[in-house]
Amino acid sequence: MKLQQLRYLLAVIDNGLNMTAAAERLSTSQPGVSKQIKLLEEELGLYLFARHGKNLVALTPEGEEVARRAARIMQEVEAIRGISAGRYQEVAGSLSIGTTHTQARYVLPGVIARFRQRYTDVTLDLHQGTSEQLADMAARRQVDFVIASEARHRFPDLVTLPCFRWDRVILVPRDHPLAALGRRPDLAEVAEHPLVTYVFNFEGGSSLKDAFAARGLEPRIVFTARDADVIKTYVRLGLGIGIVAGMAHAETADEDLVAVDATGLFPRCTTWIGFRRDLVLRKYMFEFLQLFAAHLDPATVRSAATCATPEQVDALLAAVELPLRSWETLEAP
Repeated sequence: MKLQQLRYLLAVIDNGLNMTAAAERLSTSQPGVSKQIKLLEEELGLYLFARHGKNLVALTPEGEEVARRAARIMQEVEAIRGISAGRYQEVAGSLSIGTTHTQARYVLPGVIARFRQRYTDVTLDLHQGTSEQLADMAARRQVDFVIASEARHRFPDLVTLPCFRWDRVILVPRDHPLAALGRRPDLAEVAEHPLVTYVFNFEGGSSLKDAFAARGLEPRIVFTARDADVIKTYVRLGLGIGIVAGMAHAETADEDLVAVDATGLFPRCTTWIGFRRDLVLRKYMFEFLQLFAAHLDPATVRSAATCATPEQVDALLAAVELPLRSWETLEAP
């Protein structure tokens, strides 16, 4: 049995049992991949795949077990390759980040600007998506770090570290009735108006929706988008009142809108950053983590990487008071 065979097996699985696609990803030929899979099956005396003619249609039960063990082996191989004191001192390389629009647009610019001042030879790749898309990127090992809020349960194979907390804000035109209240509205008053807000997870989970449901209210959601700037556009058009992350409101850029305080109306959200357990963290990666969240120093991150569950990570960071982020705190020097 060769490591190459296990790598080919996992590539075939990751590419939907398509050997041609797996071969392209591996920069080799389809017959070469097929041959190595066949040799592996012969050596093990097992069929790893169910076939229909020449096509692979599913993993056999034995194939699923072999694949699980092969994945663990390849993770250890990558970790072994990364064992070198020099790797932790590297100042050149690449860093791929998967995140939501709000984080990419409003939180990361300042962090990335400071990071680039220190590491000019590190290539940064930024990928945006919903929590479902980010989970797929992480599963396909397309990103090193994932930054998101909520949906932490979608990433069971990542070490997820809480970074900061934030509240939602209600955005309305200056002539809107909520702008004239002079106080924080009640949730029932908010529910009287059509809402424009973020796209909900496909499985239906949403702390915003849950807040209304807890009061026996049914919000009238007329438009959703993953982009806070798009939400603002439709608020300006009078489609409804906008509910966005507080950090997504800038008084200067959004001077035609009024930000109505929504603190306490909806559950406070936590933004976290995650990475694979087998990722070899280089010096510049540790630096990025601490620039993004000051309490994530290298010692803390290494300790968190040994935790088996998010609950253990939270216990490790229990004494840390997570900062509350808004546009003002992001702009503060």
